[in-house]
Amino acid sequence: MRAAVVTTVDGAFELQERTRPSAQAGQVLVEIHASGVNPLDTKIRAGKADHARQPLPAVLGLDLAGVVVAVGAGVEGFAVGDEVFGMTGGVGGIQGSLAEYAAVDARLLALKPQQLSMREAAALPLIFITAWEGLVDRAGVRFGQQVLIQGGSGGVGHMAVQIAIAHGAEVYATASARQQHRLAQLGAQPIDYSTQTVAEYVQTYSAGQGFDIVYDTVGGAVLEASFQAVKACRGHVVSCLGWGTHSLAPLSFRAATYSGVFTLLPLLTGQGRERHGAILRQAARLADKGQLHVWLDPQRFTLDNVAAAYDLQGSGQAQGKVVVEIR
Repeated sequence: MRAAVVTTVDGAFELQERTRPSAQAGQVLVEIHASGVNPLDTKIRAGKADHARQPLPAVLGLDLAGVVVAVGAGVEGFAVGDEVFGMTGGVGGIQGSLAEYAAVDARLLALKPQQLSMREAAALPLIFITAWEGLVDRAGVRFGQQVLIQGGSGGVGHMAVQIAIAHGAEVYATASARQQHRLAQLGAQPIDYSTQTVAEYVQTYSAGQGFDIVYDTVGGAVLEASFQAVKACRGHVVSCLGWGTHSLAPLSFRAATYSGVFTLLPLLTGQGRERHGAILRQAARLADKGQLHVWLDPQRFTLDNVAAAYDLQGSGQAQGKVVVEIR
């Protein structure tokens, strides 16, 4: 099989011929049709993601969509010919998705949504799982709550907006002025963070009470702002980028709580992988009901120009999720 391999930090992608893996017990062999590109993928290549534990040389790529071509012993729920998607490798020494085939833990997979293309499905796993774990597993989002998504136009952000809306929440989302219309089309009330202070938008949209749930997808100062925006008495702040040093005093004085999301943990430890498969089945359900859409950058990439896909992702100029088409 062909695979794109990075051998050194910030090194070029080398197209290599490698032995096609086989499906071991608990695994399925997937013929990969598309590989999603995430900011984390570019950080791993640049040597700036020690937490991902991916030694080089490596085949990068966390997310994939493809077709099952072989099923290992003990696997139930998948058969040859099934179209699947999942966050299956690219960290922890596990082969990633920038290859024509991968043998992956079946617990990490779900059947691909029928309403989505392979490109769209490959863009979903990391961002949807991260959003779902924060809103549903940690914060227990429910009907009638006011939910604020910090960074609503980003990958995780636009997933979180749609998940919260699907659960019946009243959703607000911060973004730049040029992204306001896209958030409004999803059903969220956009907030221009460059023209309103935290106190101003809390007063305008929650009568000064704060939001029931605040999901921070940005980190740093935005997480600090989230502590100021959450509702007193049982408000909940969630962050997928809470890696800095922060004072929890604002939360304590509000009797609010905080949860962190670290989506890579099942891949790195082997524990809880079946939860990722279950979450992706929820993604497929929402997508097939027309309640979940993924924003894709219109540019098309293949293994032959994979470096350009990673450059676009790293530039911050992508107009949606970047995907490499393998087949």
